[in-house]
Amino acid sequence: MNEASARRKANDQPAFLDTELEHLPAELRWREWMGRVEAVIFAAGEPVTRSVLARVVGRNCNIELIVDDIRAELAGRPYELVAVAGGWQHRTKKVFGDVIHAAFGMAAGEGAKELSQAEALVLMCIAYFQPITRGELSSFFGKEVSRDLIGVLRAQDLIASGPRSPQPGAPYTYVTTKNFLSQFGLDTLRQLPDFEALEDAGLLSKEKLLAGDIPVELVGERDGE
Repeated sequence: MNEASARRKANDQPAFLDTELEHLPAELRWREWMGRVEAVIFAAGEPVTRSVLARVVGRNCNIELIVDDIRAELAGRPYELVAVAGGWQHRTKKVFGDVIHAAFGMAAGEGAKELSQAEALVLMCIAYFQPITRGELSSFFGKEVSRDLIGVLRAQDLIASGPRSPQPGAPYTYVTTKNFLSQFGLDTLRQLPDFEALEDAGLLSKEKLLAGDIPVELVGERDGE
């Protein structure tokens, strides 16, 4: 390898990043960490996890406090930093949704397809009772849940295959995805509406539901599906 090639190869290596910043006063160090965290989240196309952010800040940096300070500075801005799908992401505040739609419209192929009532109900059932098989879903609703309907939810990356069920034939189960959390603005499944209250009340028992004890407030009217 000649000298020029060696220099090019060396230049291809990432430069050492000083994460501790011990040469800076505490206040300036904190401001630098805030800038790094916000820059990484802003540049990412998906929620950024704690492990990724930890690569650019010091070992003793409290990432939650950094995020809190960034949020405080964004309080008057039209966008915010939200916890979603196990990470953090910049998102435009919902109050500006109509403004953005009026300005740009919805380009072809942009955004998720609106779900039908049946698709939304099946997705909700999977979210609450995962992992669950297609047969269990069919028992839940009292009618067959088609492969085509499951295919719609899979095509939008809202659900994925989970572990095989111990039932005869070992059918596949279905679970929600990180994209599901992102689309619905959830950090974890524990943030599903009234999840803990329903669980504490015993309404989230899959066995009860499959036996026909279906809470009306969860599934709504079945005749109009």
